[in-house]
Amino acid sequence: MAGMLSVSRTNLAQRRKKLRRRRQVKIIQTVWRNFTIASLAGGLLWIAIQPMWVLKTPKDITISGNKLFPDESIQSLIALPYPQFLLRVKPSQVAQTLQEQPIIIQAKVSRRLFPPGLQVQITERIPVAVAQLPKLSGKEHQPASVGLLDATGLWIPLKQYTSHNPRLQLPKLKIIGLPKKYRPFWTQLYQSIKQSQIQITEIDFQDQTNLILKTELGAVHLGAPSEKLSEQIKILPRLRQLSVQVPPQGIDYIDLKNPREPIVQMNAKKQSIDKKKQKSNK
Repeated sequence: MAGMLSVSRTNLAQRRKKLRRRRQVKIIQTVWRNFTIASLAGGLLWIAIQPMWVLKTPKDITISGNKLFPDESIQSLIALPYPQFLLRVKPSQVAQTLQEQPIIIQAKVSRRLFPPGLQVQITERIPVAVAQLPKLSGKEHQPASVGLLDATGLWIPLKQYTSHNPRLQLPKLKIIGLPKKYRPFWTQLYQSIKQSQIQITEIDFQDQTNLILKTELGAVHLGAPSEKLSEQIKILPRLRQLSVQVPPQGIDYIDLKNPREPIVQMNAKKQSIDKKKQKSNK
């Protein structure tokens, strides 16, 4: 019995030693782990505050996706004080600042570590038409307010574009009228004009009961805008033969209020002049 007790005591003592060693090893591992993490964090912090991780000028911001505006114009829209620590810059805030500009639809911003800087990718708002507000009645000398329209019908003052790009090439299409009046029909109208084989240069929406297009065939009256807009514009290429049969000067306008029955209104003044010429020749 005495031998068994001595063996069990010896085993207990050995187990206790092993447990102590394991605990010591775990403590040492924990200390080293914490020391390593603290060293890495301190090293990263030290690296982050070095001058090389600082945005010194707007040129440290790389712009992509821009076609209408130069890099310098987009960089100027990012209101950052320089020099600026890179890690203090919040990309989401920079993107929001850019998207608040009417000339920009979307912006994505990310940090670039090598070399330090910001990467900015934007989607510009492309103008598709020059939009002129009608003059108020009784004010003949009122300067016309001019803006630009995008494909959705959003009206933006012309200065918003030209201030960032003075050499901006303006769209060839022009529309006259109040945006709030024609915007409900704009998407349908613009898509139809875009797909038309007939060149359309101007849209007159000053009279809401009669939408007038200026085309290579002459003036085209469409009446009040309706769901027939696409159908009306699709008929225009079929009227090309008019330019062969009748000179453009002899046509006052083409009435397409009923797209199934186009009406050509002749120019009465032109006809009277032609008759006088015929009589004088006789």
